[in-house]
Amino acid sequence: MLQKQAKIKLIGRREYVDFPLLSITHVEAKIDTGAYTSSIHCKHIEQVKIDGKDVLHFKLLDDTVHCIEHFTRKHIKNSFGEKEERYIIKTLIRIGNKRILTTISLSDRGNMRYPVLIGRRLLKGKFMVDVNLIFTNGLNIKKINT
Repeated sequence: MLQKQAKIKLIGRREYVDFPLLSITHVEAKIDTGAYTSSIHCKHIEQVKIDGKDVLHFKLLDDTVHCIEHFTRKHIKNSFGEKEERYIIKTLIRIGNKRILTTISLSDRGNMRYPVLIGRRLLKGKFMVDVNLIFTNGLNIKKINT
């Protein structure tokens, strides 16, 4: 049985991304092959019980409050190499015309230049990064080679 080969798209060191399930569009993201996980700027994270279930309340980029029932916690090394516990959610991200269901950590990136960081776990097998480019919208590699 032949497996369908995933089409690799070319992206630059910065791209605009969308999070359709979170109603967030056209956010500038840093593509960071040195980071394993991806993260999004988040503040006011609070784990509460509603009808006996743990629910995560948090504010994302536009200060809209989001509530998610399915989440985990994980220790992740921050940009200083220190381990910190973060909440992890599963959501849909769109880069160019690719839509990917992925996990993303919630982190206070208020002091960072870009509110979203895309790590190599999300990139692997789907994208090739050209650090000379920005905002490619996921170019087709075939177009580049011809």
